[in-house]
Amino acid sequence: MSSVLEKSLAILELMVEHPKGMQVSAIARALDMPVSGAHRTLRELARLGYVRQERDQGDYVLTIRLAALGLGFLGRAGVTDIAQPILDRLAQISGELIRLSVLDRRGLTWVAVAQGATVGLRYDPGREQGMQVHPASTAGGQALLATMRDEEILTLVGETGLAPEGPGPTPGAPASIAALMETIAETRRRGYSVAVNSYIDGMGAMAVAIRAGGVADGRVLGCLSIAGPAVRLPLARMEALAPALLEAAHDIGTAAPASHYFAGLLKDTDAA
Repeated sequence: MSSVLEKSLAILELMVEHPKGMQVSAIARALDMPVSGAHRTLRELARLGYVRQERDQGDYVLTIRLAALGLGFLGRAGVTDIAQPILDRLAQISGELIRLSVLDRRGLTWVAVAQGATVGLRYDPGREQGMQVHPASTAGGQALLATMRDEEILTLVGETGLAPEGPGPTPGAPASIAALMETIAETRRRGYSVAVNSYIDGMGAMAVAIRAGGVADGRVLGCLSIAGPAVRLPLARMEALAPALLEAAHDIGTAAPASHYFAGLLKDTDAA
């Protein structure tokens, strides 16, 4: 990493994944930076209000400022205004976690949720908000891949891998490119993706792409998913929930032009 800005952004992105905080040495090690350089950058970020040190010589943690900026952007861009009522409705119908991911220049990013489960087991990973969606192992990622040409899929998966970085692949994660392509072909036939024990062991999810105007050939704007404990989301229940999921994705796609963010994506497509 060469510039101060690049180092600062790398530290912020790393710390998003560690909400309980990190030591300077751990940050430096993870980013292959000198400890002295990481410390200088953290002190500057602290001065600007983006991080704070828990105590003298203690861990650094993110403040709420970065989250506030993101939430403010989503609100002013109209993403949450048009989507949240639809997410809430789908959460009530399904009784599970609903997640909206939107397309940016680096892929899909989770930006909004609605929780339908009020008692018993529930899947509610708040730490994933603002994170990129892994293409090959998640329901949302597979729904996006299903809208792409095969050569585009191979390029993207070559860059991101079959499984996200972590302790190891989960039981349901695609074990090979051939297995993934078979999953994508089934997603195209079915009309929505299904991922069980794929991204997180014990989790089931289904997803569909959101298209501008709610039409089959509209520009892909993001993905909408239903996720919950796998024991509560067998394939039969996913099939029963599919019409509601597809309807919600259609409604968001139809309302998308009212959002400055989605309208910007459409404008970029027209310009290209």
